[in-house]
Amino acid sequence: MIYKFRIVSDEVDNFRREICIDSDATFLDLHDAILDSVGFTKDQMTSFFICDDDWEKKTEITLVDMGKDSDEDTWIMSSTRLSELIEDEGQRLVFVFDYMTDRMFFMELKEIETGKDLDAPICTRKEGNPPQQTMDFEELEKKNAANSSSDLDEDFYGDETYDPSELDEEGFADLNMMDDDYTL
Repeated sequence: MIYKFRIVSDEVDNFRREICIDSDATFLDLHDAILDSVGFTKDQMTSFFICDDDWEKKTEITLVDMGKDSDEDTWIMSSTRLSELIEDEGQRLVFVFDYMTDRMFFMELKEIETGKDLDAPICTRKEGNPPQQTMDFEELEKKNAANSSSDLDEDFYGDETYDPSELDEEGFADLNMMDDDYTL
């Protein structure tokens, strides 16, 4: 089977990538295909997270064994096949490429082609420039300050009229481009 993933960023509006990869490939193969498609180096700590429909992180697949001392399963990219954790079209994942500032790509399995195999992953669509690979904390704070609205005061979240569910609708509007009716 061939998996076709769509990849977007919440930092860069016109950034898109599509990666086709065999379902028997490892998460490390997908990791390398993503980094190659955006021109990132492979010297940073990264992780995939399998997410629910609301982009909540559930299962982590790490680049290296983090030595977690828990009862939870440990998933390592080099030894975990995509088909072990991904089975359905519409499955959502995030790929954390900058661990220090928790920056990531949002991914969705858009299509499964049965009866076909792929020897190596390929990037079938490249649009826009990716965000920079790493960002230091000062740079992140400056960016966040520039993006914050001046009409929000410190009592905003304590205001009686504040409804956190409104954030879900508006805050993820950019990520709704993953819907089937979205065309590139």
